[in-house]
Amino acid sequence: MNKTSLNLKDKITAYRIYLILGALFISSLVASNLIFQKFFYWDFFGVYTFEISVGILPYPITFLITDIISEIYGKRKANQIVTAGIFASFFSLLIIYVSKEVPATSWSPINDEIFTKVFGATVVAVFASMMAYLFAQYIDIQIFHFWKRITKGKHLWIRNNFSTFASQFIDTFTVLLLLCATGVIDWDRFGVLLLNGFLFKVLVAAFDTPLLYIAVYFLRKRFGLKQGGELALEI
Repeated sequence: MNKTSLNLKDKITAYRIYLILGALFISSLVASNLIFQKFFYWDFFGVYTFEISVGILPYPITFLITDIISEIYGKRKANQIVTAGIFASFFSLLIIYVSKEVPATSWSPINDEIFTKVFGATVVAVFASMMAYLFAQYIDIQIFHFWKRITKGKHLWIRNNFSTFASQFIDTFTVLLLLCATGVIDWDRFGVLLLNGFLFKVLVAAFDTPLLYIAVYFLRKRFGLKQGGELALEI
């Protein structure tokens, strides 16, 4: 794809936007790992009732952001954000582990038992999430750029949805497989959670397509990018 060079002022602005997107990506990823143990149900207009983890709520945001970065900044910058997310997740895991090991005071509102109950499975969850995350995010970026080449930078909705549908199924399947194998979730819940999780992510991916178009439109307009073009930020 063609790379568009920027003057110093625009390059600084582009980097700031990239950092903001990266911050949203990492915070969404870390939060999804911390809150996953609460499950909720959602009646979708009487057609289907979803039973899913609240951890799934911020997770689709990560795929939207990597698609925006892939489209505007290119494959290399998208992969850098994914790698940064891995380090952030494991660092949060270290913080939780240390917090769990230090003893609570007698007057602490949250005692050791409650803390362990809420965050005790986080180690397994983060490991499962990271394995799924590695497969899903990198595959999402690969498929996104595959369709970008095939369509010659046109039909953004095709690469957004086709890449997300495939990567979200891989993500849901992998994380549930690991959680069930380690005993965090019973095997009899595997099938229904896989179906619910994947369908929910497909719906979110379809609904976030207009948001992707809006973000890409304004960023292209701001930096004078042609269709299919990418910003050249490498020094």
